[in-house]
Amino acid sequence: MNVLVWINEKMALGHENIDQAHKEIIDLINVVAKANSKTFSNAFTDLVCYTREHFEFEQKLMELHQDPARREHKYQHTKLLGELSALEKQVKRGQFKLARSFVTVRLPEWLDAHTSSMDSMLVAHLNQR
Repeated sequence: MNVLVWINEKMALGHENIDQAHKEIIDLINVVAKANSKTFSNAFTDLVCYTREHFEFEQKLMELHQDPARREHKYQHTKLLGELSALEKQVKRGQFKLARSFVTVRLPEWLDAHTSSMDSMLVAHLNQR
């Protein structure tokens, strides 16, 4: 069973690159959630790396277009990446329980809140330009 399912009517923000990246993050969350002890570490690292790349892309857009909420938006990214990095260290030591819980509970909640607030405001700002 998937932890998250992309629902276009609920999740699409109307920016092709951002929407595609969010779909990919959801796919990676589901891969990590289903991973076994042999595949978990690589799957989690893939999720962390892709999330970092996506945040860098968004932050470049925010700077380029002078998004007024970019400071708070970047702060949220930095905070989540810090949590993911700490968990990644545990995962590399073979400790998966907390990371699995984070990916199946906390990350979907964070993604929903962040997408419906910060990312939605970013896309609205980009659409005004």
